[in-house]
Amino acid sequence: MTTSSATTRRDFLSCLVGAGAVLAAPRALFGGKPPVQETLPTRPIPGTEELLPIVGFGSSKPVLEIPTEGTEPLAGVIRVLLEHGGRVVDTSPRTPEIDAEFGTVLTAPEFSGRLFVATKINTDGEASGIEQMRQNQRLVGNRTLDLLEVESMRDLDVHWPNVLRWKDSGEARYIGVTTSSIPQHEAFESFMRTQPLDFVQVNYSVMEPNAEDRLLPLAQDLGLAVLINRPFMNGTYFPRVSGHELPEWAAEFDCASWAQFSLKYILAHPAVTCALTETTNPDHMAENIGAAFGGLPDEATKRRMRELVQDF
Repeated sequence: MTTSSATTRRDFLSCLVGAGAVLAAPRALFGGKPPVQETLPTRPIPGTEELLPIVGFGSSKPVLEIPTEGTEPLAGVIRVLLEHGGRVVDTSPRTPEIDAEFGTVLTAPEFSGRLFVATKINTDGEASGIEQMRQNQRLVGNRTLDLLEVESMRDLDVHWPNVLRWKDSGEARYIGVTTSSIPQHEAFESFMRTQPLDFVQVNYSVMEPNAEDRLLPLAQDLGLAVLINRPFMNGTYFPRVSGHELPEWAAEFDCASWAQFSLKYILAHPAVTCALTETTNPDHMAENIGAAFGGLPDEATKRRMRELVQDF
């Protein structure tokens, strides 16, 4: 089987089904409910009694489709998430126009008060950061944000003092910093060691496992909640696994698809609080949620998983 670099997840899944590479797939693979239990497992935010479901929705790229596709695809994904006990929605500031449209989804009566929304500052300059903070508050329709993060450490020295003040004033319940770049990991680690963080958000997957060397163990030691981005490497994961059959031994940890292969690898790490998955397809969100059920790989199996995909 061959594929171009433009292979989509929808095309990829169709090819897998046709090739017989999906193993005894649970209904979640095709948009049905997770096979083991209805409600997503949860993990605590360290140092609190608050629990977060272990699979969430990363909206950063999907919201960019609002001008052409409208808001219903996003609403559909969030409905599936809530149906299975999920509630974490990760956001990143976009244009005020797009955020205004997305805000109508997040504040709709069917979703209002049911979500844990992670918001971000991703700009240069203090004045621009303050404006993004206000834009975030408009997005969620509330003065108090669940989580405010500085994205990709951007102008971090400028924004962090304000982030600390916003937590002190009650405008942010939790605060943190994100990275989605391996070259940033060393500086990210230094910041983790010196600043009062509640959350970190890092890139981590079966093809991008670097965070498990230092960042994830450090987060455990420091008692920080961990959100995971790039579980599918911004979509580049699917072209790389296309053409390869899912190994039969994946069934040993209840894995039915390549999407679940990476997600189960991520969720097996005890430092991970929630993995953020980006999609505008409710069926794909159901498949992602399915990864949270059944078994998870042990360390020996995770090593086998890494070795399998390293040359893909």
